[in-house]
Amino acid sequence: MNELLPFLTYCALMSGTPGPNNLMLVASGAHHGYRRTLPAILGMVSGVAALTFLMCMGLGALFMAWPALHTALKLAGTLYMLVLAWRLVGQPVAMDRPPQTLGFVRAALFQAVNPKSWLRAVTVASVFMPTQLSLTAGALLVSLAGAVVGFPCVSSWALFGSGIRRFLSSPGRQRAFNAIMATSLAVLALLLLF
Repeated sequence: MNELLPFLTYCALMSGTPGPNNLMLVASGAHHGYRRTLPAILGMVSGVAALTFLMCMGLGALFMAWPALHTALKLAGTLYMLVLAWRLVGQPVAMDRPPQTLGFVRAALFQAVNPKSWLRAVTVASVFMPTQLSLTAGALLVSLAGAVVGFPCVSSWALFGSGIRRFLSSPGRQRAFNAIMATSLAVLALLLLF
C-alpha cells in the first residue's frame, strides 16, 4: 500500500471529526460514562469496518447500477438521525434514570444508514484499496486498519462526554445539553441530506 500515511490520516479525520456517531458518543458518555458506552464504540467501529469491507468487495457496483438505492439509503439515514435527535430531546431529565445506551448491535447496524460511514467506505474502496494484494486481502487490510485507527478517535468523543458528566448533574444543564446534542444531530442529518 503506497499511500499508507494518507490512508491513515483520512481514517483519523473521518473518525475524529463531528458526525452522527461522535455526537451520539458524546451524549452516551455524558449520560453513562465511558465504560457503559464502550459497547456502542465497538459496535460503531465494527459496523464501519464491515461496511468498508463490503464496499471494497463490490457493493459499490450496486449503487452505480441503481442510483435510487443510494438515494433511499440517504433518506433512511436522515430520518433515523432525526428520530434519534427527537428521542434525545425527549429523554427524561433524571440522573438516576439516564437514557438507554445505544449498545453494540444498534451502533453497528446504524452504520448501514449513516451517510458519513458510507462516504468513508466508498472513498476507501475507490482511493485506498491496495492493488498489489488480492481483493479479499486488500479489503480486509483497509477495513481492519481503519478500525484500529478509528477506535481511539471515536473513544475520545465518549471520553469527552464522560468528562462533562459532573457538569450535567443538574436537570437544567442536562436538558440544555440534550437540546444542543439533538439540534446538532438534526442539523447534521439535514446537511448530509442536502
